[in-house]
Amino acid sequence: MRRTESAAPAARAWAGLRAAPAATTALATLAALAALATAPAPTAAQTVAITGGTVHPVSGPPLEGATVLVRDGKIVAVGKDVRVPEGARRIDATGKVVTPGLVDASTTIGLVEVGAVGDTRDYAVSSDDPITAAFDVVDGINPASTLIPINRLGGVTTVLTAPRGGLIAGRGAVIDLAGSTVAEMLVKPRAAMLASYDAGEAGGARGEASLRLREALDDGRFWKAHRGAFDRGASRSLAASRLDLEALQPVLDGSMPLVVHADRASDISAVLRIARDYGLRLVITGGAEAWRVAGQLASARVPVVLEPLTDAPTDFSHLGARFDNAALLAEAGVPVVISTFDAHNVRNLAFEAGNAVRFGLPWEAALRAVTLEPARALGIDERYGSLEPGKVADVVVWSGDPFELSTEPETVMIRGRIVPDASRQKSLLERYRSLDPDRPPEYRGGEGGDGTGGG
Repeated sequence: MRRTESAAPAARAWAGLRAAPAATTALATLAALAALATAPAPTAAQTVAITGGTVHPVSGPPLEGATVLVRDGKIVAVGKDVRVPEGARRIDATGKVVTPGLVDASTTIGLVEVGAVGDTRDYAVSSDDPITAAFDVVDGINPASTLIPINRLGGVTTVLTAPRGGLIAGRGAVIDLAGSTVAEMLVKPRAAMLASYDAGEAGGARGEASLRLREALDDGRFWKAHRGAFDRGASRSLAASRLDLEALQPVLDGSMPLVVHADRASDISAVLRIARDYGLRLVITGGAEAWRVAGQLASARVPVVLEPLTDAPTDFSHLGARFDNAALLAEAGVPVVISTFDAHNVRNLAFEAGNAVRFGLPWEAALRAVTLEPARALGIDERYGSLEPGKVADVVVWSGDPFELSTEPETVMIRGRIVPDASRQKSLLERYRSLDPDRPPEYRGGEGGDGTGGG
């Protein structure tokens, strides 16, 4: 990607650290990282035209030598005969591939910085209560996270950042990976309710997981119908708190999806029965054995969010895991969504899709699985997931096939603005590219050394 002036604050911060003595404090280091993460996106030209590339709108067939015209953060035209207004900024994509920004439907980005450090983990409630539906991740999102710049440079522009833990973990939010405040990043707060069909989360057998989920949903219905009596203390006791029962109302009326992690085929079937009985809008994540119940999922039009390289029987819920899970589901008509289920390596989302292609998922279906399908599952497809007039201008220009390891995103645009080609990793690369020339060759990779210190 081309460097921009907006990266200057971060560059100056790192330059200062490089010039400072070795005793530079950890506080100064953290301040530099914060400057890097919150470096403002460059002021976009009023109109930007990405010209000459192979454009994959996702909503239609690919277009050779086409133009994507962007104005004021929105796509205004896509096609071969688009007139570029005079004065528009042009980005030449000849010989390159243009796609929508990638969407990861299951991450914790912005909610964790260092996985092993508890103070940086904000995705779970410190409670033994398995039902924490009212927990909302929005107040814990860190827009200055150093994980954001490196992951958006992988072509990922939008994610669901979600809570973890418990039978019903709480509410996740859809965010764009650009902006210096949470308000600037938010696409859809309270976008989904996260849950897990896990016997351990319920405290015992799988039947107990079903029992507790049904009890919470039943009590949510009861609370709504008898709220006055509940407030007066004139109702029976309920399985969850008032705030949790209130948070479940959008799930019960179908306006918020219930995203349930389930891997074993029988578990998925049990969750499908619950969703049918309560009229829920369901999304399955994990889905290691989803191929075994592909017909049920297809009939219910339930999306499955999966990680394509899950193939090992790491426990009894994964005994049927296989590499061609995504291909089998797509063939059966199941909406397939591909995710990294990560925070630090969300940038690998395109490679995850490439692995699904390697094991039989059609290329076009793989692109939908990281763009339009996750947008549909999260209820943001009217604005995201494809290159169409009126949609948000999240666009990526790739050096080649986005699913090939050798391909790089050359331009990443979020809401019509090209994000700076800056990240903590790139700053460290520049900082240590040239080591002290007075050091022995074996410590600087010069003549007589291999750069590892071993000579």
